[in-house]
Amino acid sequence: MIERIALFKLKPEFCTDAERQEIVDQARRVLPGLPGVLEISAGVPADAASASSWDVVIAARFADMKDAQAYRADPQHRRFADEFLAPRVEVRKAWSFRIQRS
Repeated sequence: MIERIALFKLKPEFCTDAERQEIVDQARRVLPGLPGVLEISAGVPADAASASSWDVVIAARFADMKDAQAYRADPQHRRFADEFLAPRVEVRKAWSFRIQRS
């Protein structure tokens, strides 16, 4: 299983609880139905140390890297990332991990 984790630091004008929640809500509305997506989770920092660095996290799970790559190229994902998120984001970091479950 592949887990793709994306962290976002918002531009100062978007650093509000309402804006953070709007991103979380939009991610939970748009991304779960995309091809290859097994699960989407999204949230905001749970403690001050996390909040000092990041505003939002979005995690997506896939069966394999082929599905993760298709998700990243999907037109609906591109609209979400490029049109909705990009204007709000100052810094974005994302990584993919191979997850082993017991």
